[in-house]
Amino acid sequence: MFTIRPLLLFSIIFVLASCSQNQEVKDSQLALMKTTNPGPVVTDHDGQSLGKSIKEDVETFPQLYDIAIVKGEKDILVVYKVKHLQRFRMKKIEKEVTKKLEKKYPDEKFTVSSDYKIFLEAVRLEEKIKSEKFTKKQAEKRLKEIIKMTEDLK
Repeated sequence: MFTIRPLLLFSIIFVLASCSQNQEVKDSQLALMKTTNPGPVVTDHDGQSLGKSIKEDVETFPQLYDIAIVKGEKDILVVYKVKHLQRFRMKKIEKEVTKKLEKKYPDEKFTVSSDYKIFLEAVRLEEKIKSEKFTKKQAEKRLKEIIKMTEDLK
C-alpha cells in the first residue's frame, strides 16, 4: 500500500503536466493579468502606418501601458490600461489622450477608453482578424459594436 500512493501521485502529476503542454493560450485569456501589448489592428489595409503612428503617440503618456489600437474605415478605437497609482485620474488622462489625438489627427474620429472589458474585446477582435476567420465587413461590424459598448458605459 505504501508504494501505491507515490506511484499514483506521480501518475497524476505526469498526466496533468503532459496535458498542459499542448494547450495554446491566447492573449485575450491573459489580457487582464499580464501586458499583452498588441500591435495596431486595421480592418482596412490602408491604415497600418496610421495605426502605428497613433500607438506611438499614445505610448508617450507615462501613466499608460498595454495600448490597443483598432482602426476601422471611419472610426479609430484607442484602448489602454492605466498604471495602478494613476487610477484616480482616469477621466483626466482619457481627456488628455483624446485632446492630443484630435489635435494631431483632426480628420479622424477617435473613441478612447480605459475600460478593461473594452480592452479585452479589442484584443479578441485582433485575434479573430489575425486568424483570418473574419472578413473585413465582419471586423468593421464588430468594431462598431465595441464602440457602441464604449458609449453605453459612459
